Amino acid sequence: MSNPVFSNSDVFGEPRRTGARQGARAGGTATAQPQYGAYGATGAQAADAASLDAMYQAPSATTADTKRLTYDDVVIKTGGLLALLVVVAAATWTMAPGIWPVGMVVGLVLGLVNAFKRNPSPALIMLYTVAQGVFLGGISKYYESFYDGVVGQAVLATICTFGAALLLFRSGKVRVTPKFTRWLLIAMVGYLVFSLVNVVLVWTGVLGGWGMRGGTLGIIIGLVAVGLAAASLIVDFDSIKRGVEQGVPAKFAWSAAFGLLVTLIWLYLEFLRLLAIFQSSD
Repeated sequence: MSNPVFSNSDVFGEPRRTGARQGARAGGTATAQPQYGAYGATGAQAADAASLDAMYQAPSATTADTKRLTYDDVVIKTGGLLALLVVVAAATWTMAPGIWPVGMVVGLVLGLVNAFKRNPSPALIMLYTVAQGVFLGGISKYYESFYDGVVGQAVLATICTFGAALLLFRSGKVRVTPKFTRWLLIAMVGYLVFSLVNVVLVWTGVLGGWGMRGGTLGIIIGLVAVGLAAASLIVDFDSIKRGVEQGVPAKFAWSAAFGLLVTLIWLYLEFLRLLAIFQSSD
């Protein structure tokens, strides 16, 4: 998988093959099924007709009853994290936009920690969200001061892209196959290397302005980056679907929400940069 939040988690992978393996992954032990007649005469006292009838009439247990992951869990936690992100970003924009480098560094560290944790930590995930809110609030104010209206356009573009990716995934027109995932991973690694090289060349003064991200080439690279982020969203949706179908513990809704948040932040930043390049090219 492309998103390290999902690819480094044991619970969002391929479906398990056997029930015995499920027991082992859950940390339980397999128990032999009792043989017919093993209870003898005392077994007749275990349940009477009334209790058996009540058992049959009772509704089936849902995923919520069994403490398993549901789509509602993911939606609620993702919405909560997004709300926290927006509130912190708005506060930073208004009161202290200049501290965005601190949020960037802290967010990067916490992002790596959360991505490689076996079990999700709600506290660390919320701290990551706060740090990213500081970063996004400050960097958005910086972009807006040079390129009027670019922040609102980037937010709208991010929302539209998220909706389009979700519709495409739900329609089944875009399927996440091993070939699709492998192509996305290779493309993302290539983009990461390109971005790092470009940053080093700009910081060392070899290139000025946007570096290799300026002009027509910059627009093309920006469109490719947006496409990669959108494709990553589709892979994220597929990972969540696998988790729900496999009945992973409900606590991993935090991991799913965190993974979606990481991709959405990446998508927003790419739109912000792309739209700024468009304006500077006019």
